Amino acid sequence: MLKVSIITASYNNAKTVSDTIQSVRNQLYPEIEHIIIDGKSSDQTPQIISEAVAQNNSRITRFVSEHDEGIYDAMNKGIALVTGDVIGILNADDFYSSNDIISEILKTMECGQFDAIYGDLAYVNCDDITKVVRFWKAGNYVPGAFSKGWVPPHPTFFCRRCLYTRYGNFLKNMKIAADFELMLRFIERHKIKVGYLPRVIVKMRIGGKAYGWKGRIRGNIEILQSFKLNSLKLSPWFFINKPLAKIMQIVKKRIATD
Repeated sequence: MLKVSIITASYNNAKTVSDTIQSVRNQLYPEIEHIIIDGKSSDQTPQIISEAVAQNNSRITRFVSEHDEGIYDAMNKGIALVTGDVIGILNADDFYSSNDIISEILKTMECGQFDAIYGDLAYVNCDDITKVVRFWKAGNYVPGAFSKGWVPPHPTFFCRRCLYTRYGNFLKNMKIAADFELMLRFIERHKIKVGYLPRVIVKMRIGGKAYGWKGRIRGNIEILQSFKLNSLKLSPWFFINKPLAKIMQIVKKRIATD
């Protein structure tokens, strides 16, 4: 049985980190370790996590709280500590959609002998997580899709630990799109065998760095850098298809709920 390592990077997530911890704790799959890397939060986040560790009913095996160089530095610290065969990243304000998610991920990965698995994501209202704002339906990967604006939701991306050893970790100099760059590097450049699980894997509270206009500009600059770093061509349709896909997600969600 493969062991799964879930890495959570946190910083001032006192309002949401308990949901994340419980989401991992409630997974039916037995072989899970949860590693939390906190950026020396100034709120109650470290206390909440420490209390969860003390209760001995969480999956938390390592908890580190210290200053870091940003979320991707924290993720890299987590990768250095994992002992599992498969790694997933779950942000401190996200949670899994159901208790059988990890079981389904591993079943799909082993049946298809995939290097990585991804699925769909639901954005939910930050004040009422029962309200879905929009769905991110990833769909099947087609070679070259990244250059046309396609990308899988990173919180749903699970891959074998050996890929990080072989192809490298997150680039710390990127502040918004290092997850995009890593998946681009793994999937498009190194052509790993990736599978798609057509169901909502993660629910994400709406918000974050990339939602402000400054964040969007920086994110797009980092995306351009990602293609250049990996010697991959970028289609001129990229910056049209990417926002268009988001609009269609909102439209489809509204149609489905009418």
